[in-house]
Amino acid sequence: MSLCLRTLKIALSTVVAIFIADFLQLDSSISAGIIAILSVLDTRKTSFEIAVQRVISTLLALGIATVLFQLFGFSTLVFGLYLLLYVPSAYKLNVQSGIAPCSVLVTHLLIAESTSSGLLLNELLLMLIGAGMALLVNLYMPSKADKITDIRNKVEEQMQKILYQIDGCLQNGIQTDISDTELRTLDQLLEEGILLAHNEADNRFINQSYYSIRYFEIRKTQARILEQMQHNLKQISIPLLQSKILAGMYYLTAETLHEYNPGINLLEEIDELTRYFRESDLPQTREEFEKRAILFQLLNDFERFLLIKKDFFDEYRNELFTQNSSL
Repeated sequence: MSLCLRTLKIALSTVVAIFIADFLQLDSSISAGIIAILSVLDTRKTSFEIAVQRVISTLLALGIATVLFQLFGFSTLVFGLYLLLYVPSAYKLNVQSGIAPCSVLVTHLLIAESTSSGLLLNELLLMLIGAGMALLVNLYMPSKADKITDIRNKVEEQMQKILYQIDGCLQNGIQTDISDTELRTLDQLLEEGILLAHNEADNRFINQSYYSIRYFEIRKTQARILEQMQHNLKQISIPLLQSKILAGMYYLTAETLHEYNPGINLLEEIDELTRYFRESDLPQTREEFEKRAILFQLLNDFERFLLIKKDFFDEYRNELFTQNSSL
């Protein structure tokens, strides 16, 4: 949620909450506005969860306070005793988000030196109005679908750059250190994408989908494999015949990398390449043996890289076809 939108929501919900409380002639109507300020959160889901927690927390706080004030009277020490009982109880029931606003409501009882049913209802209504207005304004939550799609495209472009880089290294050997800049950029895009995808899912109560979250998660797993590949590449200083053949696989993957491509043909190519590696003549020198072992590790990592995407494609096959047909 942008700062501008959050500001507008806070201002609107606060003012309307106070107006409603005044219209109902509730005492301490400003408190309804304060509760609204505290209840405007980033997503519909969190706003709803916090609102429910705070209503439960209000009932708990008012119940404990009423018993203590009736038994021991209205004093600061009794209010302290209330906190000693209420705070751990709120945490135990997982409604600790209401500790601050609910304790403010309890101070109204302390100041009025009353636990009458009318005053208790007054405090409960303040909470319902404040939390309710925050929920109402949060019903409007602009979709981030276009932004998520844009980040997905950027992620794939970034992965293509890395695959092309690996292709070049395998073709020509490593003459200089491999830059990690592309991987860092990819990680930043993935973190941004995961955050937006979670927020988008939490803003949808109907037709909720975790596709985008899973997409960025599998790309993050693939990014770690690419990182391992780059680490192994740094140990290959000279190009070998097998490395040039493997380079072609990376180039082909970069050319065909796409959200809707399961990579089945590439996996078949890897099977053939694995057989070729095993049937090749044995290395003649220790150095060639070590380089060949690294290439074989690269091949295994590459297969894992593709299998992760294939498993994702199989899991979301229907949704992928639906998205693709709508383009």
